[in-house]
Amino acid sequence: MELNLESMASAIGLSVPVMRFLLCFIGTMPVSLIWRLVPGGPMVKHIYAGATGAALSYFSFGFSSNLHFLVPMFLGYVSMVAFRRHCGLLTFLSGFGYLIGCHVYYMSGDAWKEGGIDATGALMVLVLKVISCAINYNDGILKEEDLRESQKKNRLIKLPSLIEYFGYCLCCGSHFAGPVYEVKDYLDWSEGKGIYAYSDKKPTKSAFGATVKALFQAAICLGLYMYLTPYFPLSRFLEPVYQEYSFLRRLSYQYMCGFTARWKYYFIWSISEASMVICGLGFSGWTNSESPKALWDRAKNVDILGVEFAKTAAQLPLAWNIQVSTWLRHYVYERLVQKGKRPGFFQLLATQTVSAVWHGLYPGYLIFFVQSALMIAGSRAIYRWQQGTVGLVKNILALSNIAYTVLVLNYSAVGFMVLSLHETIVAYGSVHFIGTIIPITLILLGYVIKPSRPSKPKSRKD
Repeated sequence: MELNLESMASAIGLSVPVMRFLLCFIGTMPVSLIWRLVPGGPMVKHIYAGATGAALSYFSFGFSSNLHFLVPMFLGYVSMVAFRRHCGLLTFLSGFGYLIGCHVYYMSGDAWKEGGIDATGALMVLVLKVISCAINYNDGILKEEDLRESQKKNRLIKLPSLIEYFGYCLCCGSHFAGPVYEVKDYLDWSEGKGIYAYSDKKPTKSAFGATVKALFQAAICLGLYMYLTPYFPLSRFLEPVYQEYSFLRRLSYQYMCGFTARWKYYFIWSISEASMVICGLGFSGWTNSESPKALWDRAKNVDILGVEFAKTAAQLPLAWNIQVSTWLRHYVYERLVQKGKRPGFFQLLATQTVSAVWHGLYPGYLIFFVQSALMIAGSRAIYRWQQGTVGLVKNILALSNIAYTVLVLNYSAVGFMVLSLHETIVAYGSVHFIGTIIPITLILLGYVIKPSRPSKPKSRKD
């Protein structure tokens, strides 16, 4: 098997560990399909979901991966059993604490850059699921009038059993690359309740079209990534030839590096979307039309056109890594806002910092997410000015916001890709830190130049 893997990996230019992961990752699709055929009640399905997830982890990362997964899962469940009133905070701290320890020990970013892979990426997704489960169980004892709509929808009154909990955490390998989903949705899906309940008043929920669409998208994304990668190596930022480029060519190269790297994530998330759709967990409801059609948005983790043609930077979290962005909004951003007050830059910066730590402790990650907070705040300033104008000026500001988003996003993304402080500073400095200076300038100007209110047209008297 090892020799076959070596020949397969070398044929497509991958390392053996990455090839093993890729095979197991693609294997989540048939595993998810078989879930539909598993006989018996929900308990049997929970056992199948957890067992197949553990098996895929074992074949992909080795036995130690499941031991790593057990730590945050065990700590989270114990906190729910013994300390319900504080289980959300305890699980958040213990889950992130263990994840940070693994980030420090394995330094996975270096391995990923060199063609290696380990279980840390899957652990990242698992930790979010464990934390959300504990927080929702914590919300179950709070007064309903004190809860937001998302809290009311996802809160747990009853503690999931151990088998339900393990099935949710490891379900059919969904922890490999996400998407993150709520435990209440998982339980409804397994038991055929809520929107997953059968109704003879609705047409059959066929997953065929959505699955084919996701797989077709995955094939295109993989092809583009493999085609573009050799032309835009990240190592070039430190090469003398890059320093000889003109200013505009350096900006263009940064754009193409970010553009190229995104197709890898588009491919991964398209495969995970297909797996979630195949098993039925990706179902999110019906269209409001005379002939209702099934929607499969629960598994959607990226809107490619929404990312590449975003009108403002604030739209990016709604299109990129959608389910993690939703998790950050519900479990970090909104919970930092005091009741009766509006969120500000602090909540945005704190949320982006949590996201940076979740990804790893590399300077590039932290710089990227701080940059993201600045980018979004700067885009909001342009948008406020845009809303206070009409006609040609409004159109110019709208186009400026699009150009600003493209520039700062791809400039900032360099830090996310190269990871090291030295390479990040060299790349940013090569374009005179333009992607940092412009957002800060716009934020400061936003405090000075207040948007004017467009005059309302006077009503004519007949």
